[in-house]
Amino acid sequence: MTANPAHTLTVKNLHATVGGKEILKGVTLSLKSGELVAMMGPNGSGKSTLANALMGHPKYTITKGEVYLDGQNLLAMTVDQRARAGLFLGFQYPVEVSGVSLSKFLWTAFTQTRKADEVDTDEFQAGLDRHLAYLGLDSSFLKRPLNEGFSGGEKKRTEVLQMATLKPRFAILDEPDSGLDIDAVRSVGETVDKLRSPEIGMLVVTHYQRILKFLKPDRVYVMVDGVIALEGGAELAQELESRGYDWVKVGATNAPTSAS
Repeated sequence: MTANPAHTLTVKNLHATVGGKEILKGVTLSLKSGELVAMMGPNGSGKSTLANALMGHPKYTITKGEVYLDGQNLLAMTVDQRARAGLFLGFQYPVEVSGVSLSKFLWTAFTQTRKADEVDTDEFQAGLDRHLAYLGLDSSFLKRPLNEGFSGGEKKRTEVLQMATLKPRFAILDEPDSGLDIDAVRSVGETVDKLRSPEIGMLVVTHYQRILKFLKPDRVYVMVDGVIALEGGAELAQELESRGYDWVKVGATNAPTSAS
């Protein structure tokens, strides 16, 4: 059997503005299939801006740099084209959508990101049942309007459910632990870890090390003032947990980075 080819997401010297203010000031990083990479940093450092800019949110204007997904120019694609190419974004603040059930939303997204001959109803339902069980969500959630009346933890679980259902090549999870209690962080963290596979690369944006206890990242990036200031292994997240970010801020301008 021939192994599936590795996929790559490459960001080179990316600059982006929001409302005319430059937030990203030259971000360079890479992500490959099978990797789980954490993006950490203080508030306002640009982590969520990076996530939204990569997905093509119209609020974020890219002024310089390059992004390639498997050699294709991601920045030349529309949002829906990026999704079809295999990029997924789990939102920090999932929106409520009245009148559209979770099941309808998932099925529509599933079919729209695949060719007609790749749509398998039985596979879709089996995967959905399995992932609901992973996340501790009752099947009754599927009948409810998307995120309407959901708790913070339920919304974050639903974002992970979307990722599991769509099976993207690359998933960016923007602060999947924000607003969650200890048990919910464990549930989300353990489920994301179960979904790790050689076919998907994950970039997890977070302030804290707590969710990383369940994910064990292959690599940790630290963003400060719109640039990658540090890069290291999982132990870097533990150091940040004990020391905070101030020491990174002090040395950020001279801090080496091995991202390429």
